[in-house]
Amino acid sequence: MAEEGVVTVYSSNVVADTKKNPFSLKVGMAQMLRGGAALEVTSVEQAKIAEEAGACSVVVSDPSGPAGGISRMPDPSLVKDVKRAVSIPVVARARVGHFVEAQILEAIGVDYVDESEALAIADDDNFINKHNFRSPFVCGCQNLGEALRRVREGAAMIRTQGDLVGSGNVAETVKNVRSVMGEMRVLNNMDDDEVFAFAKKIEAPYDLVAQTKQMGRLPVVHFAAGGIITPADAALMMQLGCDGVFVGSEVFNCSDPYKRVQGIVRGVRHYTDPHVLAETCSGLEEGMAGLHLGQERIEQFEAGDGL
Repeated sequence: MAEEGVVTVYSSNVVADTKKNPFSLKVGMAQMLRGGAALEVTSVEQAKIAEEAGACSVVVSDPSGPAGGISRMPDPSLVKDVKRAVSIPVVARARVGHFVEAQILEAIGVDYVDESEALAIADDDNFINKHNFRSPFVCGCQNLGEALRRVREGAAMIRTQGDLVGSGNVAETVKNVRSVMGEMRVLNNMDDDEVFAFAKKIEAPYDLVAQTKQMGRLPVVHFAAGGIITPADAALMMQLGCDGVFVGSEVFNCSDPYKRVQGIVRGVRHYTDPHVLAETCSGLEEGMAGLHLGQERIEQFEAGDGL
């Protein structure tokens, strides 16, 4: 079982030793999503729009939301309906530590399970042992140590998470992505002898820290999530070094959700071309009411500005 937790180095989108290491196969499956946008959906209709607009996958969410109560995994019947309606991979969320919800989602055939902090927390101390599942898992992080701890537990894909409330504010996501990338740059410039102390400092397994240094990136696919609602937001995440983006269901709250989703997909695919980005951002301002930076956040920024 010791080999089960060892991540295999991959290059050129090929994972080695998949027969000896089932986890490597999960990492390879997650590689299929690189360079794409995954759209959160709450209905079959939204899932169809996302697929037609070019999304690499859909993340099924409970359409009712927490409503003052506990947010849980989506209704299995909704997940099944979405799976029948689209041909792209389907992701469904389980609560952190709730391995039974993950068992249910795997049983109904989801392509990926997202152990999501966006839902209520089922276990404050323990994450799911993802090596016990056949399905690849997606897990969130806010820093490098957290990312590598989730990989040790069996996460085949990491999502650097920012805003969780659907406000359209990308600032927290940018902060966390820069934190992860900055720690990796520090690690890459270290002598090998310093890696032991660094692994202890960030509370991450040494072998994964050493592998991250060797690869110059996370050893699994790395997406960003939270506050991404425009092609420019998506391109920003890509230029910061992410492999793709998760987009919240709030992008469907406009008169032409297909155009917006298609624009974000193009923003991910053409993130280095400002001319394409200018074209995809044009005409998207309508329908963004309620997805702007609040006055309190502006005042907080001004108060902290030393100028």
